[in-house]
Amino acid sequence: MAIKNYEQIEQKIWDIVEAEIIQGTFMQTLLAGQWTQAQVREFALQYSYYSRNFPRILGAAIAAVKPEDDWWVPLVDNLWDEGGRGNPKAYHSRLYHSFLITAAPDVPTNEKYVPDYPVAPAAKEAVDTFIYFLRNATPLEAMAAIGFGSELFAGKVMKLIGKGLEHPNYNKEHKLNTTFWTVHADHHEPRHYQLCKNVLNRYTSPQDLELMYRAGAYITRSEARFYDGLYERMKSV
Repeated sequence: MAIKNYEQIEQKIWDIVEAEIIQGTFMQTLLAGQWTQAQVREFALQYSYYSRNFPRILGAAIAAVKPEDDWWVPLVDNLWDEGGRGNPKAYHSRLYHSFLITAAPDVPTNEKYVPDYPVAPAAKEAVDTFIYFLRNATPLEAMAAIGFGSELFAGKVMKLIGKGLEHPNYNKEHKLNTTFWTVHADHHEPRHYQLCKNVLNRYTSPQDLELMYRAGAYITRSEARFYDGLYERMKSV
């Protein structure tokens, strides 16, 4: 069925998110409190790679869009949030570290908050897929990849992860610090999506709508594979 308006793209992306991420085994077992402490630890260590590489993804998107203020400023705003809006105490790398040290206290990290731990293929593939797509994307594809493929649903997904991590089963020995997840869910992601939407919703031709959907769906499904791959990795520990 041909896509006729912007709202249809949003709904179709949400349908993918619901079926492939929210109802996926990763999320459902997390919310049900079915992970072991070792699996919580493994998740935290593997996701750290994706988190600390997300600024590179935003940088690739900035390089792909038009050199016009209304295109690059929304992405730079997102990147500025990653950098704590200039406050070192609010760097997202530091925020994530505050979670990591409660989930994997036995794993040392360096001064850049990078854990001394091997990275699994699922995390690398998720980052590489995003960056490779952006390297070859048109400006509209790049903005759609960030807007529809990440920011549209990132707040909800991260809120669910944060909620899941607060399950009593994961906090028996010591409490997990979930600030990283709640900050993204409640403050950052809704604004980031709106800034992308301000650009994307100007494009209304059938061709542009289809292009935006394909870009968003491609990255959304890559994100779903990331969570599936993380869970498969976690089952091995």
